[in-house]
This record gives sequence, structure tokens and C-alpha cells, in this order.
Amino acid sequence: MALQHDAIAVLAASAPRFLFFTGKGGVGKTSVACALAVQLADAGRRVLLISTDPASNLDEVLGVRLGGEPTEVPGVVRLQALNLDPVAEAAAYRERVVSPYRGVLPDAAVASMEEQLSGACTTEIAAFDRFTAFLANEDATVGFDHVIFDTAPTGHTLRLLALPSAWTGFIATNTTGTSCIGPLQGLNSQQAAYARAVAVLGDPAITTIVLVARPETGALLEADRTRGELAALGIASQRLVVNGVFEAVDPADDTAVALMQRGAQALAAMPPGLRALERTDVPLRPENIVGTAALRALGTAAPVTEVDGRTSLIKLSLPPLEALVDQLAEAGRGVIMTMGKGGVGKTTLAAAIASELARRGFPVYLTTTDPAAHVLDALPDKPDRITIGSIDPEAETRRYRDYVMETAGSLLDADARALLEEDLRSPCTEEIAVFRAFARTVAAGEDGFVVLDTAPTGHTVLLLDASEAYHRDVLRNATELPDEVRRLLPRLRDPEFTRVLIVTLAEPTPVHEAAQLQQDLERAGIHAFAWIINRSFADTATHDAVLRARGAAELPFIEEVQRDHATRLAIVPWVQIELASADGLDQVLGMAATGAAGGKTT
Repeated sequence: MALQHDAIAVLAASAPRFLFFTGKGGVGKTSVACALAVQLADAGRRVLLISTDPASNLDEVLGVRLGGEPTEVPGVVRLQALNLDPVAEAAAYRERVVSPYRGVLPDAAVASMEEQLSGACTTEIAAFDRFTAFLANEDATVGFDHVIFDTAPTGHTLRLLALPSAWTGFIATNTTGTSCIGPLQGLNSQQAAYARAVAVLGDPAITTIVLVARPETGALLEADRTRGELAALGIASQRLVVNGVFEAVDPADDTAVALMQRGAQALAAMPPGLRALERTDVPLRPENIVGTAALRALGTAAPVTEVDGRTSLIKLSLPPLEALVDQLAEAGRGVIMTMGKGGVGKTTLAAAIASELARRGFPVYLTTTDPAAHVLDALPDKPDRITIGSIDPEAETRRYRDYVMETAGSLLDADARALLEEDLRSPCTEEIAVFRAFARTVAAGEDGFVVLDTAPTGHTVLLLDASEAYHRDVLRNATELPDEVRRLLPRLRDPEFTRVLIVTLAEPTPVHEAAQLQQDLERAGIHAFAWIINRSFADTATHDAVLRARGAAELPFIEEVQRDHATRLAIVPWVQIELASADGLDQVLGMAATGAAGGKTT
């Protein structure tokens, strides 16, 4: 088949056996990874595409239902794909460990084993084992020329790539034969695989990390931070893809010119380390990148078919986003959480809402659960009543270890204390520590407003779903359950205390992922307060063919949100001012439309 790509063909020409696509949420990792997979398969290569994101959207992009085993992609010969689901992997891992003892040990003993293996540590090690197998076990990828990993957003990907070294070091120095998931025999049997995974990740002849970014300051800074952290892990083979590069055609089109200039300025200000990487630019496409036809077009700048004049659904006649803040402010305290797919603008909207609440005289704590988010970047001009923080995994892990040693450890003899101290050095101690910090942050809403910018969808849902498992882990290592942990779920389920704002773009994957998130929250007894459709081109005055086509493509998804999902709805158009400024945040508040028109009854 003749190659149809320009930018993607450049990536394909030098593709090694293993490729990892990572970057800030919403930059197009999945689109570029899938386009490359299709390109390589069309060129006669055998390709396995793997998603390690708990909120994977490979199914929608490729148009096929995926599970945990390789599945052929319709319309693309030689391409197979799968989703690495942490919850499913944990269930399979638990059954592999427990099943040999069913009918051999008493039922109570088997139940105890299942209980021990039901925590967050088991979820992490199970998913990690499967991931490691693809790198270290040749049988797992036999028959494939390329293995492409479409990863979760940056912070969680960095943790995944660091785990082979972390577990290798923990096993090598552990002297007690136990870990946070019980005896170490199972982990010891994997030690060679972990060492092999470390070697594969660090070998530039067979592994490349592709940093994907948009031509935006925040995405490029995130890519540079990732570049440095990967280099510190010994992963030197990296390259940069800038997705969504736009060139204005009409110099009189203010929206198009502003978009082009903002991108050019961001690229010109790239950090030197990032600039030194080999770079590929992918043009902004007019259509949603869903289906193999769109994937084969990604990387080209083909002519755009002009759309009709109806690129606007809502004329902003409804109250602005500030009116939504009016409703949020009525309680005078509590937790406001922005949730959704990575890259939809959760951090910016959280900063805008926090800024407005502070202007109204409320004390506000603005923070994030996303290890890759930097809320300070979104709010450089901090109002006096705002305190800005974040959950630092390293600092919280140190704090948690000290707490356990001072409480549970104080009751133990020297040998038992040494065993506990060694247990707390396992990599998954960090997960427990971060959960406790999350609970502590939610509790702060008793004394004012906490505006919480959450991690991308999959990891936020896992964090909420894991509450009871974390309770058990904390109880095992502490003398008592902290009050903030005990009251976490009741607080999250209280609609007068916690208000969840689901943020999306008017595109298929963000909307459908947000709808699934809302269902997951409902099952947990947590109800969404409102939806916000962010960065919409459907209501701008642009004449540019690409941007008008993008606006027209938004209309079905705006209608879907109104009709099927939202009780309250805000739409924030794409604005010309850089949002990480006081003027930019004010535009977000003043230009949005909010209300229940066309949606479900409030």
C-alpha cells in the first residue's frame, strides 16, 4: 500500500522495536501512537499497540472492542491492540496466587489471602508485572516487529517507567523475605524480568520515548520536565512530536492569527534541552481523529472542505461562568473538584474558579492530585486569599513512613521494627501516602474552599474506588484510622460539601470518557454538580476553514452533553488571550455560557 503520511512517515522511518508515547494529557498521544501503528502496519510491519492508561480510548479511536489480549484491528492488516486494565490484571493476579490453595487450606485461610491481595499494592504490582512481561519476555511479543505503548499522562507514566528499577532495588536490599503484598517469593522470581526491563528501557537501539506536546507553553514545559526525569532514569533515546501545529491563511482572521502566533511563541520559547531533541511537527487536522481513515490522514495538511455557515449552536445568551461561581459560593466552604480527561483544561478552570472565589473574600486552597500538574503555572498573579499547594508524592511518602514508625513502630521490638521499616521502603508505600494526603486535603474544606484539580480520569477513578482497600492498608500499618480517611467517602458523597465539575472538550473521546466518569462517580455515590465544555471553536467568529470545520464537528457532542449528561452546563469558547494570566482567567469567567437549557432538568 502506498504511504500516505508526511510527519508520521518520518517517525516510521526510524522506529525501533519498542516505542513509548507520553506527554501531558490531551496532547494527542493516542492519535499519534495509533497513526504510527497504522503507518507501520500498512508498510508491512507486524505491530502490537498497547495502552497502559486506565482510561484508555484505543477502542474508540481504532473502532474495535479491546480487552487484555491482542485483538486484530479491522481494516489494518498486521496491527493488533490491547488495553492493560489494572483492575482486571489485579483480579487475574489474585486468582493465580490463591487458586492453588482452594480446597487445600481452610476457607478462612483462603479468605485471608484474598483480603491481603485486595489492596492497592496488588493492583499496582499486577499491572506492572504484565507491563514488564512485554519488555522482558520475548514470548509475550513474539511475531511482532514493533511494540508501541500508548501511556497514561506524564506523571503516572514516569512512575510506571521507574518501577522496574524501584522493585529491583527493593528486592536486592530486602532481608526479611516480606513485602507490602506478603512473601517475596513471587517478586524474587520476577527479579530477572525486572532487570531485563531496566536494560530494555535504557537501550537506545531498541527503545525510544516519544514526547508528545502541543504548541503550547504548558505542554512544552511538561515535555521538558519529562525529558529530564527520563534521562535521570537512564532513558536517553527520546524524540519530540509537536501535535496540532497551525498556520493561519487569512491575516485578517483574528482567531486564526492568534492561534498561530500563540503556537509560534511557545515553540520559540522551548527550553534548550527540549529543543535539542529530534522534532517532528504534525499539522492541526479539521476532523476528529477517530477511525482508520482519520489516522491515515494525520500528519498531512490536506485541503479542507468548506462547511456551511452554521458553526454556532449557542450564542452565549445564557449567564456567564461567573454565574456558576455564584452557585458554588453559596455554601461558603467545601470542596470543588475539576475532573475529566487529561488536557481538557481542568487546571485552568480550577484556577479561574479559585481566583474568583478569592476575589469575593473567601479563603481558598488551590491544589492538585495530578503529579504532572503545576497549578502555579495557571495562576501567576495569585490573589491574597489563595493558598496554592500540591500533593508531592516524595514528601508525602516520607511523612507517612515517619508516622507509621512513630505509631505502630513504637510498639514493636527491634527485629519487628526493622521488618516494618523495610516493608515501608516498597514502591507502593507511595500510593498509600498519596491517598492519605488526598483525604487530608478534602478535610480542609471544612474551613474554607478547597479547589482540587484532579489527575486524569482513570487515575482519579482508581483513587476513589480504592478507598476501602486503602483503609485496610492504613489499618495494617497504623494504630488507628485517621479521622480524615474515615470521613473521606461521606464527605465526597455529600452534595452540599463536594461539588464535582466535569470538564470536557466537544470531541468524541473527551465527552464519552466524561460520561463514563459520571457513571463511575454515581456508582460510588458521588454526583456531578455541572459540566463545562472548554475551548470550543463552535462559537468563535473565525473564517478559517480548518477552525470552522473543527467548530462544526463539535456540534453533535455539545448536543449530546446537553441532551444526555449535564444538569448544569457551561461552554467556554477558545479565547485569544493566553489563559495563564489574570486577563485570560477573567475572559474564561466572562465569556462562558452556563445554564440548564437543552440539558437534563436541574
